[in-house]
Amino acid sequence: MEISALSAWVFLPFAVPIGLYVAFTDLKSMKIRNHAVLALLAVFVVAGVFVLPFGEYLWRFSHLVVLFAIGFVLTAGGIMGAGDAKFMAVAAPFVALGDAVLMLMILATAALAAFAVHRLARATALRRLAPDWESWTAEKFPMGFALGPALIAYLGMGAAWGS
Repeated sequence: MEISALSAWVFLPFAVPIGLYVAFTDLKSMKIRNHAVLALLAVFVVAGVFVLPFGEYLWRFSHLVVLFAIGFVLTAGGIMGAGDAKFMAVAAPFVALGDAVLMLMILATAALAAFAVHRLARATALRRLAPDWESWTAEKFPMGFALGPALIAYLGMGAAWGS
């Protein structure tokens, strides 16, 4: 992995609660809250300057800009929710450019697993544990349920096997 183990270890304790919160709020209300997105951005802005070489730190903001533009187009086309696009863009600087393909594989795996778990829970008595969740009846899938855990998984892998 291209991400350094040090940066993954520093980012991980902050990304875990934010990623889990994003997953929960998207399941419950089909919304990824702006304060969660801003909190994740603040983690990168503050911690990133200490654990990344300065040139790389600045370069990774281009990841945010590119993913924000892609997310904007996907949101405008009705393919993705605005909260999903914002979270995806803000999570992008945490991913080293050389790990982009790996991150896409992690995200694809997380999305398939989250979809299967959500649909299974929705179709069984597990649904009664949280009867007021909007995601049970929504037409769209709560992608935050995959996005948050995918970032956590990537950083966890980076902490274990990073350079």
